[in-house]
Amino acid sequence: MSIKSDYRHLYLQVIDHLKADIENGVFKENEKLPSEFELSKSLGVSRATLREALRLLEEENIIVRRHGVGTFVNPKPVFTSGIEQLRSISSMIQDAGMEPGTIYLNSTKTLSNEEDIKRFQCDEGDYILTIKRVRTANGEPVVYCVDQVPSQHMPRDFENRHDSSIFSALEETGKIHVAYAVTYINPVGAHPEVSAILKSGQDVPLLLLTQLHYDDNDRVVLYSKNYFRADKFSFHVVRKRV
Repeated sequence: MSIKSDYRHLYLQVIDHLKADIENGVFKENEKLPSEFELSKSLGVSRATLREALRLLEEENIIVRRHGVGTFVNPKPVFTSGIEQLRSISSMIQDAGMEPGTIYLNSTKTLSNEEDIKRFQCDEGDYILTIKRVRTANGEPVVYCVDQVPSQHMPRDFENRHDSSIFSALEETGKIHVAYAVTYINPVGAHPEVSAILKSGQDVPLLLLTQLHYDDNDRVVLYSKNYFRADKFSFHVVRKRV
């Protein structure tokens, strides 16, 4: 069917056509697409229409445009998950049929600053524990995690238990139960330090999930910043009409 036999906006038709070509293997993952001139000619549309379609496809992370090099098909994320439920990264990796792992980097204990006191409702002089780890899937680094928690909430020997779950440690005494989290999702592109840690390269974008974890008393007990490789993870939300 010719694109112009469809009555929708041309750029929407181009988007669907290119998506179908990618899905059917006409254009494969990491493959360079034909030039704008060649694509617009083969689809029978203007280059302005094609550029608008490519812009929206890039926003959906289906393609990536590299200045001076060309346009490439992004690989499909290996892990996809809704974020309505508070799930662990390990469970997401396991659901994809892969083996989760953890690379412990370091942990530091510092006196609470003004921001910590406001966030955790702790006292001046309390200590904040910062834990940095890399989560792996079949040995490949996929998520860089930075977690902060008031030291008083954690077991005294936690710093020696590098593979322990922070949630489990928080709830170990029975005094704290993580009830819910507020999550903010931001695309951050490549990050000099994090991209190097994840071995993802400067051309692979990252997704930053910043989370405030609350207990049953609506108190923040854990603050997390998780950098996900966008070529490995995608997230979605189920929205209901009200």
